[in-house]
Amino acid sequence: MEHAGSQTYQSDLTFIKGAMKIPLLSPDEEYELTHAWYYHRDEKALAKIVSSYGKLVISTAIRFRYYGLPLNDLIQEGNLGLLHAAQRFDPGRNVRFSTYSKWWIRAFIQDFVLRNWSIVRTGSTTSQKMLFFNLRRLKNQLSHMSDDLMSYDQHAEIAKLLHVSLNDVVEMENRLINHDFSLSMAPLHSEEEWIASIKDERPTPEEESTLLESKFIHNHWIEKAMEVLNPREVHIIIQRRLNHTPETLENIGKTLGITKERVRQLEVRALRKMKHYFLEVYSEARQSLDFKA
Repeated sequence: MEHAGSQTYQSDLTFIKGAMKIPLLSPDEEYELTHAWYYHRDEKALAKIVSSYGKLVISTAIRFRYYGLPLNDLIQEGNLGLLHAAQRFDPGRNVRFSTYSKWWIRAFIQDFVLRNWSIVRTGSTTSQKMLFFNLRRLKNQLSHMSDDLMSYDQHAEIAKLLHVSLNDVVEMENRLINHDFSLSMAPLHSEEEWIASIKDERPTPEEESTLLESKFIHNHWIEKAMEVLNPREVHIIIQRRLNHTPETLENIGKTLGITKERVRQLEVRALRKMKHYFLEVYSEARQSLDFKA
């Protein structure tokens, strides 16, 4: 967490406060703007949609602040989810954009948390993802906020509630205990106490269902980022980063007819290109949120 007196902290806090003050759109305003964007690609309409619902991103990001990740990074991912929702939303559907966008905002943030947690390095199934985001809440309900290991009966009860195996519950509890220092709420500075007062509602069944789409979302944005790469860089990224078992630099070099050091250089360059792409997307999202701030 940035120090309360730092320039970055104050800038982020000013941005958050400004976004939270922007009123949500009325149903008629929302329909008019989403219609203008969907049918005419009116960028001013898109900017107003994104700025008006920035507070949904912030309130959702705050609910994930206990996972030891910077709040501004969570907000960044949520903004990408909001933009993704705007790209996919059809105003002809019988649903509010504010409701639809919440699903994508939460899905993007959940995917970011999973990608930056140790569970990702060992691979994660749907049941592990469900446990990751629900076990601590259920454990607190059963053991009254105790940090001790749960009993066999408590493990069994959670396994039954989430329809997962008993072994999965035990394994996930051990993982989370090793990171309890990241899950505990850090002391809040007086300037941000207002943030903590936002209601931390439990996820609804609709919100939980978005977690199942997180893999698709992750793959979608990886594919978009890879469009900036040349064919040789795409081959290297797939072999080194996307295969279940990463290929060695030497073997890739033999396939491409280059040295393994050259493969390493191309991999670094490709990753730098993809990172630049994501930063550009975030920059555009932040500019949209500043449109009415």
